[in-house]
Amino acid sequence: MLTFAAAVFFLIITPGPGVLSTAGVGAGFGFRTGARYVGGLFIGTNLVALAVVSGLATLIIADERIRTVFFILSFGYVAYLALRIAFAGSRIAFIERADPPGIYGGIVLQLFNPKAYAVNTALFTGFAFWPDSYVVEVGLKFLIVNAIWIPIHFLWLWAGVSLHRLNLSDRTHSVINIAMATTMMAVVLLAVLAQR
Repeated sequence: MLTFAAAVFFLIITPGPGVLSTAGVGAGFGFRTGARYVGGLFIGTNLVALAVVSGLATLIIADERIRTVFFILSFGYVAYLALRIAFAGSRIAFIERADPPGIYGGIVLQLFNPKAYAVNTALFTGFAFWPDSYVVEVGLKFLIVNAIWIPIHFLWLWAGVSLHRLNLSDRTHSVINIAMATTMMAVVLLAVLAQR
């Protein structure tokens, strides 16, 4: 169970679309709006986990045509977001939107986030630790994942809010934007490659 908890921690804390966008919402719109967005991400990631556990995700991506369309949409959306981050210039502007994203935005991002599927598949199909009951193991995994997921996302939200408060140089802002975009794309590429 400790190995599973460690895997959860390292898989969730690494930068991906969910945590990077959380930092971006915090930087752009503040803690209160960011907390609503994290609520949406929370619902979305649990929906993805339910799809993985129930086998629905496997049925959907079993058809190569559907899988290809899903990956193109996912990759395209995250690439678009990463490019906006990279070319935001001297501002830390992870997400440029007139209206702040809310619960719905968080849900949608997770449903199209390839890292969410890769992480949940790895966690719920591996790391068996309760051989006597699959149902008990899945229930415990949901509890452990969410107990680790929540503070990590609020940590990223705090990081975004803190970045907003800093008076960084234009060059530093640009470097942060490009590093975030590059990291997002690397994570997505690895998730896509893992599914092939």
